Formats: sequence, structure tokens, C-alpha cells
Amino acid sequence: MRQIGIAGIQMQLDAAENISTMRNRLAALMRTFPWVEMVLFSELAPFGTTKQFAAPLPNSAEEQFQAMAQQHRIWLVPGSMYERVENEIYNTAAVINPQGEIVARYRKIFPFYPYEQNVASGDQFCVFDVPTVGRFGVCICYDLWFPETARTLTAMGAEVILHPVLTGTIDRDIEIAIAQATGAMFQTFVIDINGLGAGGNGRSCIVDPHGRCLHQAGTNEEIIPLQIDLDVAKEARENGVRGLGQTLKSFRDRRVDFSIYDARRWDNAYLASLGALEKPKRNAAK
Repeated sequence: MRQIGIAGIQMQLDAAENISTMRNRLAALMRTFPWVEMVLFSELAPFGTTKQFAAPLPNSAEEQFQAMAQQHRIWLVPGSMYERVENEIYNTAAVINPQGEIVARYRKIFPFYPYEQNVASGDQFCVFDVPTVGRFGVCICYDLWFPETARTLTAMGAEVILHPVLTGTIDRDIEIAIAQATGAMFQTFVIDINGLGAGGNGRSCIVDPHGRCLHQAGTNEEIIPLQIDLDVAKEARENGVRGLGQTLKSFRDRRVDFSIYDARRWDNAYLASLGALEKPKRNAAK
């Protein structure tokens, strides 16, 4: 067995600095569940959606999370923060190991355009290894709406996708369905953690590699600790989802060449006809 104790923290967040509150919630989690080895917060948890806090990385906020990880001897993904790089801003999540070291930073590849305005798109995927346990991948919120992200992470060997979310809109039910579908299609755990208040409308969920929802939170603050076994993902990939579809193997052995991804060969006329990526105007449905 390749087990790890993992926890998501669904908490009330303000459109302001939330780090001290996050520190308190983390301390409470570790007092109650000292067996937890990895903790995930929701997207933009440290400062909310305001870009006035956007700053280069590393910075003092990130250093505070490094100290928390080292203090509790855990892997920590403290949601994400807006990172300023010269004239651009990225939505960036850090992965911190139990020694307090930054082992990876991931920039959201699909910002929620046209609503997440003036945020640049990242261009690198993120996987990291937890010794003796397995490989984990990171994507942020809207990224998971594009199956190519989960396809890439799992093709790189990820058996768990860490998915910090900030969703306060009426499409949260769709996101939960996407998380379950992702688990089944790619035989992966999906740790999907949303915030509350300015940080979202909750309903965080943890999905297993057979598409089953192991836990779905409500709309109140909640700590979600679970022991997961990455051998469940290995078994599902080898023998099929619920003993049936072996989709990763079928994709590996495909004969088709997906020319849609080659701009030199694909006729983009239909997609171009859909118009600009912008907010719908009044009466657009009519």
C-alpha cells in the first residue's frame, strides 16, 4: 500500500489578507488529525481575488507558509496567490515539502476568461513526487474544465490531482461532475477544495480513481481529512475502472492522430466563427 493522509481545508475567506486565519485552521487540523501528511487550501486563499496584493515570488507571504509546513512536517499547497512578473500577473500555486522547501510552483494555464481579467496564462504543467508514496499533479480551478490538463498530468504519471478552486457561481454542480468524470476517465484521485464567503460557495469534494465521491462537503467551514491509497489508482489503471474500461491504455495504444492540436493542419474556421472571448452582452441569448 502507498497511503498518505491528505486533508482539504474549506474555510471562510475575505477579499483581503487571510494568512493568519489559515495558520489557525491548519494548527487546529494538525492538533485533531496529527496523522495528516499533506494539506490543500482553496484557490487564492491567502489574499482573495484582489490584485493589489500581487507580488513577485518568493516573498514574505510564501515564507510564512514554508514555516507552517516545516513546523507541522507536512506537504502544503496553500491555495494560490497572484504573482507579479514584470508587467504580467499569474495565478500561481506553490508546493512546499515538510522541510519547508518550495519544490514546485504552478501557474494556472486556463485563467477564467473573460472574468479573471488581466491574468496571464502559464505554459508549464506541474507534477511532483512524494517519496515512497507516488506522483501528484497540480491544476487550478478552471484548468480542470479542459480534459487536456488531466490528460497531460496523468500521462506524466500523476495518480492524484490537487485542485484548489474558487467558485462562488451557479456552475459548482458542473465542477463536481467534472471532478468525478476526471477521476474515472483518468483513473486518478481528485482533491477538489473550494472556499467560502469571498472564497467560494463550498461543496469541496474528494473523488477516487473509479469516479466515486469519497466525501462532499456542505456550505459551512469544514476540515476534510482522508487516508488515500495510491495503489487504488494503479489497480484501476491496470484492470480498468470498476474492472471495465482501461482508458489510459487505450489512449496509449490509439491509432488516430489528433490533428486538431496541430495549427498547421487543422481548419480553425468553425472555432473562429464563435467570436471573441468576452462577457456576454445584454439580450445576447435573444
